[in-house]
Amino acid sequence: MSYTAKNFDHLLGLTGFSDQLLKNHFGLYQGYVTNFNKLNDLLVAMEKEGKFGTPEYAELNRRLGWEFNGMRLHEYYFDNLSKSGGEPNKKLAEHLSAEWGSLENWEKDFRAMGAMRGIGWVVLYHDKLAKRFFNVWINEHDAGHFAGCQPLLVLDVFEHAFLLDYGTKRAGYIDAFMKAINWKAVEERL
Repeated sequence: MSYTAKNFDHLLGLTGFSDQLLKNHFGLYQGYVTNFNKLNDLLVAMEKEGKFGTPEYAELNRRLGWEFNGMRLHEYYFDNLSKSGGEPNKKLAEHLSAEWGSLENWEKDFRAMGAMRGIGWVVLYHDKLAKRFFNVWINEHDAGHFAGCQPLLVLDVFEHAFLLDYGTKRAGYIDAFMKAINWKAVEERL
């Protein structure tokens, strides 16, 4: 069964994000979906042929996580954007305040991580087992994730997410992102 790319055109016209930037970003996301499906099909065919011990089988399996996480992280990212923005509900605000001392401290930490040099993602994770929350820097799609934790809020800080509109001024992009958070979607992931 193949994955189908979701349509995020409802985000066109989002304040702080040009339509061209969004369309480019949607295209990149669609590439992850396409590449995951192609890799998965190749691996299924190799499995049917019994090619389990081949170098090709090993390398394709290593690449599979990159493509899948590239697809899924973009879906989380686009889903946690909204034209209406808003604030977290009381329950989530209390959780973040308990973990960071205040909602403002959580936001400072999240913004600071997004502003760090390098490419990747910033993910607000919830660890259900320990009832903890973490802002986590993810360098690459397939490495650095907190196993078993639920991504709540996802910020893409690869250059394709902001360079067209903000050049090297990542802080302006982060400001626009923070104003466009779809807190309802974030809270539904809890």
